[in-house]
Amino acid sequence: MNKLTGSNNYFEDFEPGMVIQHARGKTVTALDNVLITNMVMNTAEGHFNEDLMAKHPFGKIVVYGGVNFSMVCGLASQDCCENAVAELGLDNVKLTRPVTHGDTIYAYSEVLEKRDADRPDAGLVIFRHYGYNQRDELIAKVDRTILLKRRPA
Repeated sequence: MNKLTGSNNYFEDFEPGMVIQHARGKTVTALDNVLITNMVMNTAEGHFNEDLMAKHPFGKIVVYGGVNFSMVCGLASQDCCENAVAELGLDNVKLTRPVTHGDTIYAYSEVLEKRDADRPDAGLVIFRHYGYNQRDELIAKVDRTILLKRRPA
């Protein structure tokens, strides 16, 4: 498993099958959940109503899934996308376990595919990002297609 730091991660530096453990984690706060969930107009009570959720089997508010996979992508970006020319796709999003306020998310990435693009200065890399909580339980995964700069001559 490679531990990258974010510098000099060009198209040539990635190979299919490579696995990257990202150095940073992020604890999910009420602000993360409420702010973003409000901005996208998701009004599901499970994300806002503490009284209701206290009586639910989860026992507390559940963080909106869009926040979860966005954090996973963000944690992976320094290592995988610092030299991105463009983000081309997010596919196969899977939310596998609820996240609640106070959970900490960590990310790993796997290089699924690498191929030439229709321009000489960049290539396509498809990553699968995995998000885990502090108990090492998979909480999300997402495939991300990046147009990534080639190393300068």
